[in-house]
Amino acid sequence: MNNKTPELGLSAAKHLKSAKRIVIKIGSALLVDEVTGHPRHAWLNALTDDVASLRQDGAEVILVSSGAIAVGRNRLGLTKQNLRLEEKQASAATGQILLAHAYQEALARHDTTVSQVLLTLGDTEERRRHLNARNTLTTLLRLDTVPIINENDTVATSEIRFGDNDRLAARVGAMVDADLLVLLSDIDGLYSADPKRDPNAQFLPVVSEITPEIDAMAGEALPGYSSGGMITKISAAKIAVGAGCNMIIANGHQLNPLKNILDGNRATVFEASVEPKTARKRYIAGSLKPLGTVTVDAGALKALQNGKSLLPAGVIAVDGDFQRGDAVDVKSPEGREVARGLAAYSNHDARKIIGLKSSEIEERLGYLGREELIHRDDLVLS
Repeated sequence: MNNKTPELGLSAAKHLKSAKRIVIKIGSALLVDEVTGHPRHAWLNALTDDVASLRQDGAEVILVSSGAIAVGRNRLGLTKQNLRLEEKQASAATGQILLAHAYQEALARHDTTVSQVLLTLGDTEERRRHLNARNTLTTLLRLDTVPIINENDTVATSEIRFGDNDRLAARVGAMVDADLLVLLSDIDGLYSADPKRDPNAQFLPVVSEITPEIDAMAGEALPGYSSGGMITKISAAKIAVGAGCNMIIANGHQLNPLKNILDGNRATVFEASVEPKTARKRYIAGSLKPLGTVTVDAGALKALQNGKSLLPAGVIAVDGDFQRGDAVDVKSPEGREVARGLAAYSNHDARKIIGLKSSEIEERLGYLGREELIHRDDLVLS
């Protein structure tokens, strides 16, 4: 079968070309040589060439990388087939440094700064940790770096056992309002059955809805370093499209895997029905229980209606018991609910800065926090 026909790769190429914020997940089987246990430097250089090209075209890129355990176990001489949990954690601790250095060298060829971020699924699910991670990642992107996210395998024992970097990458995509998640794997997309076992399996270039039939197409991972499988990829797709983020599954084994997608090679696209910010605001409006109330003056209300953030200067009252990252209702001077958003401060600190200009916050609190009490990206008008 021709691997480069419009109906097989055109949709994926279109989505990758138009995306402005992209999360790319790299599997262990691509990055690490299974025989030697060393990073595949030629492959990594070609990947980072692709990343540099995307950035030159105006896209922001985050990489979520597997491979720390696979590289670290080789350096530590742990060559037996099955490792104990503490041996996997020791391998991860060693491999994370080696992988970060490999990425740094590869991207330095393009004068690109690399930043390492260690995350677990818990960091993406617990509100305050989620907000901290989101702010860090968006700041790194604003400072023109490429964040390299490794799963924090030294502490995330359940992730080690189940190999969930696909789902972690999807959580990252949702966290940063990414347009696109690309899962580079050892398979070029979704099939009606496992093509390595069933030669009659049919390829699906586009998935517009994840139905029970799509779920049933997932198969288990084959033996080797890669611990994920199509099951985890479909789970990742559910998270991504639910957050308004399109997702591509593509074969990454060849050099320049992102360029191959742009060239129209076979890949599957899971298409989201909403935009990332729309999905995020739906979540804030409908899925979070407000734990407090912020009342604003007439000037602040007008600013909110014009799409601005809520600044402390426009707040006249704070009620309730909430922490940074919790949902709060915003009320007009007459007590009418006008918005809902995520607070950048706890209720205690918010009360201290009522009516202050942004330049006065640090002196009052003793630390430099956000200028906004609720950022416009975290605010939904009623």
